[in-house]
Amino acid sequence: MATLRPAPMIELKAGDVLHITAACSVQFTKPVMFRLIKVRHDLVTYDHWIWLDGYQLDAKGEAAARREIFVLRAGLTVQRRTAPAQLGRSRSNVRA
Repeated sequence: MATLRPAPMIELKAGDVLHITAACSVQFTKPVMFRLIKVRHDLVTYDHWIWLDGYQLDAKGEAAARREIFVLRAGLTVQRRTAPAQLGRSRSNVRA
């Protein structure tokens, strides 16, 4: 008999754009796009559920409303990842 394994958890980063659907919570029967500000680790939740702080996006991808949402982490779909931070900027213009 096969054992079901949970899907690996994706690391969420500020700026990620998430597709929030009913797979995340029954309150999202009409899907929304959501730009993440942060995951709220300071709030108590049930196992596998998380609080997210961010912006609900309109059809143009612009922030329409700031929201905190409570979702099932396994239901999240990342539509767009944030660009990696630029490391090792050139210091050629800096004088010692």
